[in-house]
Amino acid sequence: MDLRFVNPDLRGLDAAGTELLACPIFRDQRPMRGVAGLLDWRFTGRLSRLARSGFLEGELGEVLFVPGRPHVGFEKVLVFGLGNRSGFGEGAFRSVIQHLLKTLLGLRVRRAVVELPGRAAGILEPERACELVLECVGDEGAHDAWWLVEPPDAQRRIAERAQDERRRTRKD
Repeated sequence: MDLRFVNPDLRGLDAAGTELLACPIFRDQRPMRGVAGLLDWRFTGRLSRLARSGFLEGELGEVLFVPGRPHVGFEKVLVFGLGNRSGFGEGAFRSVIQHLLKTLLGLRVRRAVVELPGRAAGILEPERACELVLECVGDEGAHDAWWLVEPPDAQRRIAERAQDERRRTRKD
């Protein structure tokens, strides 16, 4: 899988040009942060209303499909629950990424914009998040590219780590 990048702002997301956007939310973080917060603004508070009604809770394993257009340039938006911030760690990260991979496969989506779980909250360092994603994806050829939502410094750090991982796997 090819890793590319998009800045964490509405202009960057609008320019991404993929079919699907996937973003995470914590159960105990309101208002929503990161890409979910940007989407909520674009959706005129729709995600917040779903959360207040109890339809969207942010539980680990929860997935909500929301049509994106005409509010955003994506046909499909997936919101993944992460559970509570205090209980989030590498195990939950792997679980969400594996669930995301299966969901994308089921939707036959090979290219997506993805905000990695816990990254907007700074819980995982960019390099470690990259390592975990590459571990979860493995040699699976079902996904062409992900555009990761990251600020410029993290983009550079992730690109370097991904390049190191590619070199390492070629040697093995």
